[in-house]
Amino acid sequence: MYSAEINNKQPALLVLLIDQSFSMLESWAETEQSKAAALAAAVNNLLGNAVALCSRGEEEVNGYFDIGVLGYGQTVGPVLNGTDTEQVVASIQHVADNPLRLDTVTRRVPDGAGGVVARQQLMPIWLDAAANGATPMTAAFTAIEPVVQSWCAAHTSSFPPIVINVTDGMSTDGQPREVVNRIRQLGTDDGKALVFNLHLSGIPSQPVRFPASAAGLTDPNAAMLYDLSSELPPAILEAAAALHYPVEPHARGFLYNADAATVIDFLDIGTRSVTPTGLRELTAGDSEDGTAG
Repeated sequence: MYSAEINNKQPALLVLLIDQSFSMLESWAETEQSKAAALAAAVNNLLGNAVALCSRGEEEVNGYFDIGVLGYGQTVGPVLNGTDTEQVVASIQHVADNPLRLDTVTRRVPDGAGGVVARQQLMPIWLDAAANGATPMTAAFTAIEPVVQSWCAAHTSSFPPIVINVTDGMSTDGQPREVVNRIRQLGTDDGKALVFNLHLSGIPSQPVRFPASAAGLTDPNAAMLYDLSSELPPAILEAAAALHYPVEPHARGFLYNADAATVIDFLDIGTRSVTPTGLRELTAGDSEDGTAG
């Protein structure tokens, strides 16, 4: 189980649920950015890495992934360019070809002689920061349930869908437990759908990373998100361990009071560990821009 090969005929599905409520205007702990801005940057980084992993430097982007990004706040709906309520999920090829825009950024890159040089590069932007309204988490999960169900029916041999919910607060439209449990019962011949939850902290505090039990989770919201989170399958467990996270058997895909670096790590782990050649690169500490992780 959780070992299906990812290829053009058997893509994997990655769905991101992004909290875009008003509280996301608050600063992310130990950063100078709002949670909304830092999270948008992390998602753009994830999508850029996913495109790179699926192309491996070639002009053609291989169809290893179908991707959906759904925001929830004042409204609930897909946010990727070219997607809508009728077409929530797009192929990685479509994602690569349809960013919102290209921004010019300055990056420090190796100069080939042991130093670094600043270079301007065009960077695709797929998601802009947004923060307004309440936190309709239940509505967000409800919106993607039929998407996951229909995708599984059409891809019975594929690696199971991965749904990652990123939030900074409690659901304001009731407990999502029932709908999440239904999603976790969906799946392919290779296993049940995986649901992971990442909670963002507004203040510096002790994070909870990939716990194997709910012991010590005194916050009811933390306990709820833990209960809704799936255990890490072997490939993702191995990838987390390779980045020196102290994971144990039965560790769950759950972060609480997470800092920016850990969220970026986790989003990267989820894609690289199930992409062809991805785990090897992750454990080697090599990424497309020559930086670790």
